[in-house]
Amino acid sequence: MSVCFSPLAWAVELPQSSPVPGGVVLLEVGDVQAPAPVVRYNNSRVMLVPGDKQWQALVGIPLSVKPGKQSVWIEPASGKPLRRTFRVQDKKYITQRLTIQDKSKVTPGEEDMLRIEKEREEIRQALSNWQPQLLADKLEFLQPVAGTPSSSFGLRRVFNGEPRSPHSGMDIAAARGEVIVAPADGIVTRTGDYFFNGKSVFIDHGQGLITLYGHMDSVDVQPGQPVKRGERIGTVGMSGRATGPHLHWGVSLNNARVDPALFVPGLR
Repeated sequence: MSVCFSPLAWAVELPQSSPVPGGVVLLEVGDVQAPAPVVRYNNSRVMLVPGDKQWQALVGIPLSVKPGKQSVWIEPASGKPLRRTFRVQDKKYITQRLTIQDKSKVTPGEEDMLRIEKEREEIRQALSNWQPQLLADKLEFLQPVAGTPSSSFGLRRVFNGEPRSPHSGMDIAAARGEVIVAPADGIVTRTGDYFFNGKSVFIDHGQGLITLYGHMDSVDVQPGQPVKRGERIGTVGMSGRATGPHLHWGVSLNNARVDPALFVPGLR
């Protein structure tokens, strides 16, 4: 399947490049006058946007990647596949220790674990979706809610003394009921009320770029609904595993969780 672009895609504003675990790498992968190639990283399709002279691949780097050499595979419309290498630099993320009063949110019981496993698969499917049309003409996002980032991306988290997975999004502290907006054009692909993330919304912006909004108080959109940049999608809450009202904002690129700050100029 070929990559599709709206006319506005020829003036896409790109996120900041940061070649670290949880970052984004921009690679030139072929003459823009030629048909767009297919680019894959870790068996996932990679976003392509046209530059002045070259197609640019926007590669999301998982937090789990070790520093060193990485590769993408480039499949041109004609000719043999090519391998393009790049280097991932080291980055140290700090550790955050939190106390959760509801101990079931730290050590779930058997019934809760069945629910969690089902929800993990739903979330995995939502974050790995591939929509060939690039829906967002701006990849420099709006901040989805007014507030201060309170828990940075990549934190090594310890809940009640027990180590857990690194923080795969950004928490933005805001009062309950504050309006959350879509940071870019897209389509709502899923909503739900999850054990850990609480009331949540997933927006697909096209070509493997998905955003997630968690711990919401109200959800004001439905699956299948198109949303425009700046349009209301819900309000801030503290549903799920949360110590206070805030928005958990996640960004997934080619099924890798990446730092949302790279997409918002004011947060860099």
